[in-house]
Order: sequence, then structure tokens, then C-alpha cells
Amino acid sequence: MTEFTGEFWRKGDAGFEDAATARLFNSRRPSRRPMAVLRAAHTTDVAAGVRLAAAQGWKVAVRAGGHSWDAWSLREDTLLIDLVQFSGMSYDPASGIVAVGPAVRGGLDLDPYLAAHGRFFPVGHSPTVGLGGFLLQGGIGWNCRGWGWAAEAIDSMDVVTATGELVRCSETENADLFWAARGGGPGFFGVVTEFRLRTRPRFAELIQSSYVYPADLASEVLTWYHTARHDLPPSVELAAVACTTPGLDRPVLIIDAVSFDGGPTSLAALGACPVAGKALTAKVAQPVRFTDLCAEQLRANPEQHRYFADNAFLTGSSAELVAALLPAFTDLPTARTFTMLGDFSPLWSRRPPDMAVSLPSDLYFAAYVIGQTTAEDAHCRSWLDVTMSRVAAYSAGCYLGDSDLTVRPDRIMSDAAWLTFQQIRATRDPEGRFPGYLGTPTPSSATLTVADGSRTEAKSTSSRSR
Repeated sequence: MTEFTGEFWRKGDAGFEDAATARLFNSRRPSRRPMAVLRAAHTTDVAAGVRLAAAQGWKVAVRAGGHSWDAWSLREDTLLIDLVQFSGMSYDPASGIVAVGPAVRGGLDLDPYLAAHGRFFPVGHSPTVGLGGFLLQGGIGWNCRGWGWAAEAIDSMDVVTATGELVRCSETENADLFWAARGGGPGFFGVVTEFRLRTRPRFAELIQSSYVYPADLASEVLTWYHTARHDLPPSVELAAVACTTPGLDRPVLIIDAVSFDGGPTSLAALGACPVAGKALTAKVAQPVRFTDLCAEQLRANPEQHRYFADNAFLTGSSAELVAALLPAFTDLPTARTFTMLGDFSPLWSRRPPDMAVSLPSDLYFAAYVIGQTTAEDAHCRSWLDVTMSRVAAYSAGCYLGDSDLTVRPDRIMSDAAWLTFQQIRATRDPEGRFPGYLGTPTPSSATLTVADGSRTEAKSTSSRSR
């Protein structure tokens, strides 16, 4: 029997069920359960756990923060390695690099730590999201629009491989693993035990503008937004959000923008909306604290609710997209549900570095359906399915962090990146020690050949932008 410093449970042991479901954010949980759970204390435990799984004929699943909507860490016939104790942080002022464990929560842990050093890293919007899953999925963090994917700022990482070996990965060391980790998400074939991240000087000034429109103006506002988003500089994070605000019993559409050191003029384009004078309320170029932005995200993403989520990177004309999106911005199934349309145009105008995350679309739609009881589940599921069916024809693919491939398969990488990812996986994990994705990503090429000579069939879900 392998000896661990951390805690270990087999299925049937006292405490196994609590260990298997610990820290899962979504209270709507699947019935899948692993064969055993290892709450690793350090990298030696992780490596020993991978070797134990191989000896037992199990696969290896990993949990960092527990925020995935479909609980990706819960897989049958696996050893679940829980990295909750990997929460250390250390900052090097000489290089500006911060070393973090995968269980570090971006908004609650890392940001206050870096603030004390006058530094910033574009963490996930929900403050409780763990950095492990966030970074592996590419990381749509604060001002991804202007600063790029959070994964672009990974300097290096430590990975326990499918053979149980601890290796350093960077642009110059084990570069194939480094490439695959930045966007591979839950399909990555290794366990990251530490990230080293390049930080940036902390912003000196945050300014926010928010225009709250009645839902019956959504068509005009979204049509304007589709073009006007290009008029804001890269210093501005921009989103169109439909939600039900406290005190109202109907959805509203909020055009929200936060400028990081861009000054009031960086937000001026928002006032040019043709129906700006009909906004219910308007906050124009007002100072805001980052802690207040995080608090609002906590309010919008409550713990222990029942979540259904999906997303798509969109391409298409303004008329096509507004027609497809409009019901999702005017008729929400629950009071907590919200939808958003984000802009990434500055990111793709400069072309991100070569890495697994690679879908070249600058318009991002996501829907977060939030219920509180099982009685709401059927309605919530149906609403989301219908919503995504309307936009499927315009989807260039999806972001892993907000997807559920078991319900709606979609493209997760460019065709070239997907082929490269499969080739690296065949070399690095030939026995399939890591189980890959829940559900099936769908690259557009009819047949792809991977490094071991096998062929994998795939059909496109869309005729557009493939």
C-alpha cells in the first residue's frame, strides 16, 4: 500500500463521499464517483498518486478549485487528486514573478497578496475561482480584451506527468507540455503543482461607466454595441449584460465598462449610443475600487446554487447575431440568471502567442442559468438548450471554462491546434492515464490523424468560421 503524507480514501471508507465532493461550487452535482480520493500534501504525494493509479488500472482526475460547472473532477474509475493544500504564494520583486499553487483563489487570495506589493495579475472575475483550472483553460480574466489570455502570462509551471515524473515546463523546457497546458483545460495530461506568473504594475486608477437600459431597447443597444465595441481602447473591459437587478421583476440590459488607467476619455464612446438618453440609470466615468468589483461578482455568482452554463465565440453580421441573441437578453428563466456579450477585438488584432487556446473570434457570448431548487432544473435546462440552439449556427467554438461538452459538443481549439494537442497527448500519455474531456470536442476536419497512427472522426457543428 502506497504511503501518503496527505489524506487518502477509497470508495466505501468513512469520509469518502465528503472528500469526493469537497469544494464543488455547483450544487447540481453528477452521480459520478472516483475509486479513491487523494488529498495530496505535496508534489511527492501527487507523483506517488499517479503511480498508484497506474498500478491499480485507474485513470487520474484532478481538482484545483472545484468551479467547473459539470464537476469535471468527478470521473468514474479514477483516482481523484485534490490539490486543496497547494495554496502557497511567493513573490520575487526582482523579476515580478509570483509563484502560486493551483488551489490559490484569484480574487480572494492572489489579488490582495499582490496588491501589497503594488502588482496585479488578471485573475478570474469570480473571486473564488481557483487558478489551476482557470489558467489551464486559457483564463478569461479581468481585461482579457486588452491584456490577453491569463495563460499568456505563465512564465513556467511544474507538472507531474503521466509517468509520475515531476518536470519544469516553459517555452524552453518541455515546451510541448507547456503549449498543451495553456488551453488544454480538463483534457490536459498532467498535474500542475505550481505556476509562476508574470505580474504587471498595479493600476493607479479604475473608472467605470454603466448604462442600464430597459429590455425593450435591447435590439437597438446590441446592434449599436456590435460596432461601437471597436471604438474603445484596449485599456477598457467591456460587456453587455442582461440580468434582473434588485427591486425589479424584469430583465434589464447593462452596458458596463471598466477602464484600467485609461482615464475618462477612454469611456466616452459609450455615451454615443443612439438610445443613451433612454437609459434607466447611467453612471458615467466614476471611480471604482477593485474590491467593489469583486464583491459584485460574488453577489452575481452565489455559492451553492444550481448552475447550468454554456457559451460560444460568435461570428456573423450584426443583424444575424442580434436576432439570434435577443431572446437571451430579454427573457431570463430565473431572477439570478444572467447572460453576457463580451468583446475581445484588441486581443485578436494583435494575435496571441501560439498555444492550445486558439479560437480566433472576438465576440463572446455566455449564459449562466442559476436556480435554487431541483424543481427549477427542467425549465433551466430547456431555456439554455433553446438559447444555444439559436446561436449554434454562428459559433466558432466555445471556451472550456463555461462549457458543458456532455450536453453540447463544440470546437475548443483551432483545427491545427487540436491536431497538435492530440499528437502531444499520444506521445506524453500513450496509456491514457488522464481521461480527457467529459463529452466530445468537435473539430471541423472530417478526420484527424494523431501521432500513434489512429484516426479520430469528427464532424463540424457549424458551417461558419471553421
